[in-house]
Amino acid sequence: MQTNAVKTKKITKTAVAKKLGISRSMLYYQHKQPVIDEEVRHQIEAVLAEHKAYGHKRIAPELKMNKKRILRVMKKFNLKPYRSRPRKPIKKDDMGKAVEVDAVNVYKLLCPLAPNVVWVSDFTYIKFQGRFIYVATIMDMYTREIIGVAISRFHNQNLVMEAFMDAEKKTKIHPLYVHSDQGSEYTSDDYKTYVTSKKITISFADKASPWQNGFQESFYGKFKVDLGYMEQFESLGELIEAIYQTLYYYNNKRRHTSLHMSPTQFKLLYQKKMFGAFV
Repeated sequence: MQTNAVKTKKITKTAVAKKLGISRSMLYYQHKQPVIDEEVRHQIEAVLAEHKAYGHKRIAPELKMNKKRILRVMKKFNLKPYRSRPRKPIKKDDMGKAVEVDAVNVYKLLCPLAPNVVWVSDFTYIKFQGRFIYVATIMDMYTREIIGVAISRFHNQNLVMEAFMDAEKKTKIHPLYVHSDQGSEYTSDDYKTYVTSKKITISFADKASPWQNGFQESFYGKFKVDLGYMEQFESLGELIEAIYQTLYYYNNKRRHTSLHMSPTQFKLLYQKKMFGAFV
């Protein structure tokens, strides 16, 4: 029995284009945006490899791109900083308590326009292998540079005094004010006597007002993120070395959001403006 084969008409690309009301070349067009976004993704990942805590606001100037574009690409590919910031609890029992009688609170008085006018001091703890390690720092309020550091197994007046002495040794200068919270380490007679003997005015933040020492509070949030997880360190010596490396990274390489550069770069720029060729 003979059957007739059904003949199908071949549809050409020209016919399809005509049917769709577009030019034939449009059928071959590939949108360039996905390719561009993929390249930006690789660049973002390269920045995150070196600066593990950077968000889109810091990545953007590193790549010299618009921060909205960086944010869009990060959301598209679900890119996030490799290290996140821990939350710090607030002691509610201290809320409403006033500053020491007759004490100065420089936070409410002035905003320094030069280095070595106000130093701010604080300390934090790091839990390592079942015990606490304490890190105290002195920061220049204007440049945001960490100029003094001390590390100890104990948090007492010796810890904060060693950080202050380290700042003295490195800068060979004294500020007009030293600001801190009202922790017992800073209100101790030994600490106050030593600092005031240098003709420095001690300043205290109000109780339960961490924003009045916000520069140090913000620094420690970034510091712990950059330091990373404690499990990576096998010994106390490795941890201490990493602490100093992280402080060096913060001072010299990490882009500060407010300064738009590292604290060391900001200090050098100030010195160049003030002293020119003498720097």
